[in-house]
Amino acid sequence: MCGIAGVLGAADEAKAAALIAPLAHRGPDGIRVEAVGKTALAHARLSIIDLEHGWQPLHAAGSTVVGNGEIYNYLELIEEFGLKDRLSTGSDFEPLLHLYALEGEKAFDRLRGMYAFCLVGGDGRTWLVRDRFGIKPLYWRREADGRVLFSSELRNLKEPAPRLAPRRVEQLLALNYTIDPGVAHQASIFEGVARLPPGCNLLVTPEGVEPHRPVPPALAPPSDAQDAVTLVDKVLEDSVRVHQRSDVPYGVFLSGGVDSSIVAALMARLNARPVTAFTCGFDAPSARDERAAAEKVARALDLDWRETVFDQADFWRIAPLVAAALDDPTTDYAALPTYKLAEAAKGTLKVVLTGEGGDEIFAGYGRYRRGLRPRWMGGRPAEPRVDAPFLKDGGRAALQAWRRAVPDLPGASRLTRMQMADIHTWLPNDLLLKLDRCLMAHGLEGRTPFLDSAVATLIGLPDDLKVRDGYGKWILRKWLERHCPAADPWAKKKGFTVPVADWIAPRAADLGPRIAAVRGVAEACDSDAVRRVFADEKGAPYRWRLMFYALWWTVHVGGATAAEAAEAVGLQ
Repeated sequence: MCGIAGVLGAADEAKAAALIAPLAHRGPDGIRVEAVGKTALAHARLSIIDLEHGWQPLHAAGSTVVGNGEIYNYLELIEEFGLKDRLSTGSDFEPLLHLYALEGEKAFDRLRGMYAFCLVGGDGRTWLVRDRFGIKPLYWRREADGRVLFSSELRNLKEPAPRLAPRRVEQLLALNYTIDPGVAHQASIFEGVARLPPGCNLLVTPEGVEPHRPVPPALAPPSDAQDAVTLVDKVLEDSVRVHQRSDVPYGVFLSGGVDSSIVAALMARLNARPVTAFTCGFDAPSARDERAAAEKVARALDLDWRETVFDQADFWRIAPLVAAALDDPTTDYAALPTYKLAEAAKGTLKVVLTGEGGDEIFAGYGRYRRGLRPRWMGGRPAEPRVDAPFLKDGGRAALQAWRRAVPDLPGASRLTRMQMADIHTWLPNDLLLKLDRCLMAHGLEGRTPFLDSAVATLIGLPDDLKVRDGYGKWILRKWLERHCPAADPWAKKKGFTVPVADWIAPRAADLGPRIAAVRGVAEACDSDAVRRVFADEKGAPYRWRLMFYALWWTVHVGGATAAEAAEAVGLQ
């Protein structure tokens, strides 16, 4: 994992250097900048594969690439296309350049991995490309002179006096993240800066941009339960195997739940030495502490288990740091323990496998089961429940934007449509975004074996293998029952909570007036309603969102440091 940036349409190395400098945390091993024709490309490297020779920009077969992430099937591509004797490095990105020389854009459909890259082709075409799920981020903006700037993060593309998009701010405060149904680009929270949509190959020309979409993978054929467990075992083991490819130490984040337990169990199967696992617990009476469940799994799998505790002092210390790290914001409080886990793992690991994506691919969320029930049995649509009384319209416009972003899937089952709605909205713009920023703030690479092109075909399993007898992820639970019963696979999902409301409550009366006075909060919200949120205990569920946004705005619009933002908002 790395950081990339550049200028398309001008060999402006000084500008490329200025773009990459704020991304040094993504590539602590070094920065390189280079002019290539009418482009300037920059790369901040976190060395994972071919530590000595894998520096970028990479040149081969007449083309050049700078990339962020990992192409997991590079060894298979080398063998399939007989590339071994043509390679000058062991980088996972070099085979892509040879494939592009052979096949052009079709080469992108062969990639299995998490990636965002800029490829300047020997055929005169320049591409910005992002993986199918949007695991790795990529942003771009077009300048008045026609140049296109791109970057792994949003922070270095905003204007010196940044302007926020009001609709995107409303989405953030109503949905916890921002969305846009754009095909060639998705508008970000900053005016003029676009996010490249997941799975988009963007051809950049002097005249404009032209979006191309990759060929989707075929879905898995229906199977009975016995065949499906065998299929799941084969596909997931292969995914974990390739996700472990690394020349540096790797481990796993273990919660003790279904998804991370499966990843840990497969890693234990594939590694001769004990796998290092990190778990975060909460020092608060009202929190659901997962350490006991994680320790039980760790002992059964003989993991090298490390625990870390998140307490009230961590909350006040880490909240402004998370706001600073999330330049593209999400108010998801799960970012807090993710940041603490990365902080704990730094120095021991450079690569971490996680369970993100298991709920989306195998239908784990309770809202899917509610969505399948008739209304008279308590069923309701599996869409966000917008509740933002401090917004002037209560968040209704944000919900309409979410609905527009959901793809139309004729012929798909109701369950599959609900899964795909999440995969297109909150997965890339919340879950994967927080994973990327919180880990990259500590120079860690996060890998997600459930979000693999081969695993994704299992969305096509019959609905009753995903949801059955009141359980989501039914087929994964059957797998655990056979391969890791210590994970207690039939325990009811407890959900994930961070006791932010309890920690804020004693200081709410002092925080309220200061948060309401932050200019960004006053512009987006009803100031009287904001003050009521902090004065009335009924407002407790809304306080974290407003506190986070006040911190975020003070850093990313107001230009403050994390420490200055904490002081301005009243955290210190």
